[in-house]
Amino acid sequence: MKKIVLITEDDQSLRNALHIKLKNEGFTVFDAKNGEEGLNISLKEHPDLILVDILMPKMNGLAMLKELRKDEWGKKAHFIILTNVNDIDHLFLAMQMAEINDHESFEYYIKSEVKLEQVIEKIKKKLAE
Repeated sequence: MKKIVLITEDDQSLRNALHIKLKNEGFTVFDAKNGEEGLNISLKEHPDLILVDILMPKMNGLAMLKELRKDEWGKKAHFIILTNVNDIDHLFLAMQMAEINDHESFEYYIKSEVKLEQVIEKIKKKLAE
């Protein structure tokens, strides 16, 4: 059975590039251009992994994750954060505000410091766990 990945990213070119690469790797891929869409798709499709940007219109990525955690399935949803926020202290404070549990294993990558191929490899590795 194909693994499902949801890309929640407002940057259309990055979203499209990730979509194409993931589809070529054999994943079923859904796209959302903001946190509101991402939340709706997550609750409907139950993806195996959610790639989520923090700064997005309508609902930011952290607000999306906070809402997702209110759902029984969403409490265990796996995600990777892709962000332009490179202040680690700010990121951890934001994660606490989003009520992401400290014991949760979450990964984040700074968009400007990671290559697309590295993100794809991390997704494959995380889904193989």
